[in-house]
Amino acid sequence: MNLSNLQPAEGSTHNQNKRLGRGEGSGKGGTSARGHKGAKSRSGYSKKIGFEGGQMPLQRRVPKFGFTNINRKEYEGVNLDTLQLLVDNGAITDSVDMTTYVANRLATKNEIVKILGRGELKAKLKVTAHKFTATAKAAIEAAGGEAVTI
Repeated sequence: MNLSNLQPAEGSTHNQNKRLGRGEGSGKGGTSARGHKGAKSRSGYSKKIGFEGGQMPLQRRVPKFGFTNINRKEYEGVNLDTLQLLVDNGAITDSVDMTTYVANRLATKNEIVKILGRGELKAKLKVTAHKFTATAKAAIEAAGGEAVTI
């Protein structure tokens, strides 16, 4: 081994491209492989997202559809079987409120919580939430608990 045959370790270098605009002798001088004139040859050129060469873009060809109700309320659903699982794990004992939902990552502090009726609840709980389904309310009261609407 001598200075004439030194080379980097295999896999240590990544960029095998020729450097652009470093003189005619490099093979990539002059126009720096950008061709002559036009937007793509200029510095600072960037194509608009969705630009299709002047053709009417897809997002403008496809018609608008439906509408969004600005008054819609999005509820974060919590099922009875989830509450029963928390009781079994010892996370909750007698009452469930917003701080409990947030602590157990069932909802965030700004979400509206609705208790849903999937599964069964065996524990006697005082459940506090913004809304209850009829089946959930019946199941909570049947287990000897209380359903409190915020």
